Amino acid sequence: MSDPVTLSRPQDPWWRVHVPKDALGFSAVRPCVWDGADSRHVATPELRALWGHQPLIVANAPLIRNRLFAGRNYREAGHFDVLELFAFVRPAQFCAPSAAGVAIACGFPEPVDAAAQARALIAVIETLTAELQAAPLGFRLVAQSGIKLMERNGWAWAPLLQAVLDRTQMPADYVPPPALEIWSLLEEWEDQPPEGQARAVSLTDEEVTTALDTDLKRAALSERRPEQREFALKARDIFAPKWMKDQPNMLLAEAGTGTGKTLGYLAPAHAWAQKAQGQVWVSTYTKALQKQIFHDTRALFDREAERQAQVVVRKGRENYLCLLNYQERLGAAQTGPEVIMAALIARWVLYSRDGDIMSGDFPTWLPSLLPPTAPAAVFNTLSPSALVDRRGECTYAACPHYRVCFIERGVRKARSASLVIANHALVMAQAAYDLRDRAREQMAAEMNGEDVQGDVEPQPALSRLIFDEGHHVFEAADSAFATRLSGLEAFELRRWIRGNEGRSRRARGLESRIGDLLRTDQAKDAMRELIRAAAVLPADGFTQRISVRTQNGTGLDPIGPIEALLVEALGQIEIRREEAPVRGRSNDAEAGGECEAHPCIESVGVAAKLASKALAGIEAPLLALCRSVEDILNDSAKELEASERVRLEGILRGLERRARMLLPAWRSLLQQLALEDQDIVDDNGKPETIDWFSAEVHRGRVVDVSLNRHYVDPSLPLAEFVLKPAHGVLVASATLSDGSRDETTEDVFSLARQRTGANHLVMNAKTARIASPFDYANQARLFVISDVGRDDHRSVAAAMQALFLAAKGGGLGLFTAIRRLKLVYDQINQPLADEGLSLYAQHVDPLDVSDLISVFRAEHHSCLLGTDAVRDGIDVPGQALRLIAFDRVPWPRPDTLHRARRQHFGQRIYDDALTRARLAQAFGRLIRKADDRGVFVMLDSAAPTRLFSSLPPGVVIQRCSLKEAIDSIERFLYPPDIA
Repeated sequence: MSDPVTLSRPQDPWWRVHVPKDALGFSAVRPCVWDGADSRHVATPELRALWGHQPLIVANAPLIRNRLFAGRNYREAGHFDVLELFAFVRPAQFCAPSAAGVAIACGFPEPVDAAAQARALIAVIETLTAELQAAPLGFRLVAQSGIKLMERNGWAWAPLLQAVLDRTQMPADYVPPPALEIWSLLEEWEDQPPEGQARAVSLTDEEVTTALDTDLKRAALSERRPEQREFALKARDIFAPKWMKDQPNMLLAEAGTGTGKTLGYLAPAHAWAQKAQGQVWVSTYTKALQKQIFHDTRALFDREAERQAQVVVRKGRENYLCLLNYQERLGAAQTGPEVIMAALIARWVLYSRDGDIMSGDFPTWLPSLLPPTAPAAVFNTLSPSALVDRRGECTYAACPHYRVCFIERGVRKARSASLVIANHALVMAQAAYDLRDRAREQMAAEMNGEDVQGDVEPQPALSRLIFDEGHHVFEAADSAFATRLSGLEAFELRRWIRGNEGRSRRARGLESRIGDLLRTDQAKDAMRELIRAAAVLPADGFTQRISVRTQNGTGLDPIGPIEALLVEALGQIEIRREEAPVRGRSNDAEAGGECEAHPCIESVGVAAKLASKALAGIEAPLLALCRSVEDILNDSAKELEASERVRLEGILRGLERRARMLLPAWRSLLQQLALEDQDIVDDNGKPETIDWFSAEVHRGRVVDVSLNRHYVDPSLPLAEFVLKPAHGVLVASATLSDGSRDETTEDVFSLARQRTGANHLVMNAKTARIASPFDYANQARLFVISDVGRDDHRSVAAAMQALFLAAKGGGLGLFTAIRRLKLVYDQINQPLADEGLSLYAQHVDPLDVSDLISVFRAEHHSCLLGTDAVRDGIDVPGQALRLIAFDRVPWPRPDTLHRARRQHFGQRIYDDALTRARLAQAFGRLIRKADDRGVFVMLDSAAPTRLFSSLPPGVVIQRCSLKEAIDSIERFLYPPDIA
């Protein structure tokens, strides 16, 4: 148990007169109010009354409000939320959104009960006010402007912070910087010179081990792990020169938890980048790991400035704040809370490392602090998703904030960086762009009569690739190379071409963005024809027209052939899904519906023909516009200003993606619907793709319908577009191999070869398997419970409750259905609270998944319920996570796509392999350090033993009753000699 938080001074500090006298500690047992001298526990009814009549010092008012009122009507006083204070004084710094989280972020131990939480909040206020008082002058000047604006709009903390600044020396004649329009304070990016090709060099064993030892010394890690050294030497192979076209040096490497995998590949990667003057891309599946890898690169450099110059984190444009969007939202901020929130966001913008608002250093919980009735909260106008660069909105050099744009800065920085930390989706897109750009260069050379080198393979931008979380490469490729025609996608295309028709929002149409650059009649004619043709695409309000039914059972009239097609596709789903409950397993109201596209009903085929014709009418002028823009770039190269060229090149990328990739893929999908030959087959006569219709449901209502085409085996395009052009590829994971050997090859990497595209290379890939150094026999336990009915949510809830109590918190419950998760939460939340354990839940609490995990990580005696997103995204070292319980075996969902792949890859063998991988991944979250102890529980008594064969050696399956498991867990986690 942590020591209680104490203040540095025994008496009340001077600033207490500016805040409420009572601080609220909201624990799961009993809330506690502390007035600086005495604490008293309050019952929930009393706290509800207190909540509406007396301001309190709190942490995360929306979460407390949700727990107190759960949707019921309430009154609320003007509470002082310490999270807002933290966001102001420490912009762009991490903090879990809870009392424990903010206390830990400020250097205090975790407050373990309500009284300690209340005292911690006062200590946090004292720490933050002292930091502001001691801050550099420039920081205080910018803070002063924000405080004055926020005070005029009723911010609770403003009087306190103004009093803090009044105690400092502030120049009398200073010019106050802007509080909201902060783009003038941002540093402009600079263009980088082009980089040459990397040299063809190899690394010796000595170079790798020396680099690793040096990096470990920088990181102050004295331990030398032989597993890490072995992994680093294996990883060296991918940096050897490439000797054969379409055959990269590829390695599939499984490195068990605790081997030091990250530094094991970063050390040779950085050594090669320095020696070859080249660039290495490190790709992850989760954004959390991107952040962790960037943190680990500190070991590679002596100086932080050098690391900032040589390492860059790259994500898609949709992750970064768009300053023009932010500027527009400022004009819409009318109420006091909205202005206050805009000012807090402005503080982050000014101090953010790279402007990543979705998963970087932005506090994702910040917009949730808005009052739920504020227009910005109702319409999400100040949420991260509303502030990022939406598809096609960018005007590039025409934007007034172009020279300080976060996206443009990141793109330029990546050109000269030695290490680029990206994600799988971006890597797939970048590889496709590389091939397109090289093809365009080759075509231009041929048209200009230049020699084309056919024997020498040019080096792509992604010549050296490291896929961490390599077990997810298959899913990333599946998403990247799929085709999806939905109402929302088609509506976005209309908006990109025609702008926001009849709205006041900023998104201008294509003509408004580049019309002034179209200098030829052909270009202007193509633009006019494109705008006219785009009128057939779904318009605003399409959701109601495709899903709403009148009293007589008929629907609303669709607008245009695309909406008509979506209506017919939804009709086919409704007709065919009547038989789905017989064999399906999910009864979730949010699951929507789906059915195979082929054979389609006659009305769908007719609608598909009309929709395809309409799309062709858009594609033709779009292609003509592409050619016109290319002609302007080529013929008027000398006349164009640099800013005009940048704008044209940027818009050409968007034109080409839609004209030469998106629309042809949509038309191919639609044309196939009307053909008798229903399948696209490969050379062996097997289906190469699978088409199906799906309906997206939100709160029981259809909100979109989509037509989908996926590769049955997405590792085919993965190999073609990503692997073959590369020179070296490392696919690494702690769970890459399959515990059940392939019956024909005796190869534990058989599934990995299949799912990473290695099977499609002439020489396949090398493999390496390095075991974890942990003693799993003594550090972990595995129980399969034999007496809990998995189909009875009450039994599952009772079992989860007993397990969490036995572990004394630190428990993660994983579910395969949202509906069961909510039912279990409703049943065990209060009983756990009565025992002093806080329970958080995905799809219940008003927090993002990443924020839920950060709160769970901070509070060692809390528990968390979640689904796949939590399982894949959780990283909780130490004893904050000591028990994982599955409600049932996480078999793959038997949807249309999985059924096609199951048939293609081997029926039950394929199901088993995927399930083993999921269980192994979850198990790997338990033991992260040499002194960890963890328990893995399966509440599904029918779980086959073969599914656990991928778990580390030493893990013994114990099939027993719940009571026997509880007794064993208590003895294992809390043995009598250390109790």
